[in-house]
Amino acid sequence: MDNKKIKKYEEALEKLAKKLKKDIKENEVSPDFGDDNDHDGESSEKIEAIVDNLGIAKGERERLENVEHALSKIKNNKYGTCEKCKKEIEERVLDIDPESRLCKNCKK
Repeated sequence: MDNKKIKKYEEALEKLAKKLKKDIKENEVSPDFGDDNDHDGESSEKIEAIVDNLGIAKGERERLENVEHALSKIKNNKYGTCEKCKKEIEERVLDIDPESRLCKNCKK
């Protein structure tokens, strides 16, 4: 893969990392439960929202870890190489999933 394409993926990964960090921060913020006058239903809904947001943040943290791993592979000149078979990952795969660790065949 040529340097121009790698630079394109690097920029996309950096932009994605920034977005994920922002989203994680927003989803990990605990909302205000208000005062003691809340109805039980309102408190339950707020707790459910917190749990949902924490679940979303967990998935985002996992994706961020993959994005940061891909960025480190760029710095080490190993980006675009399948971690399983060591062949080049297809650009079509990287266009959809720039943090992909595996080629199309190994993903199956």
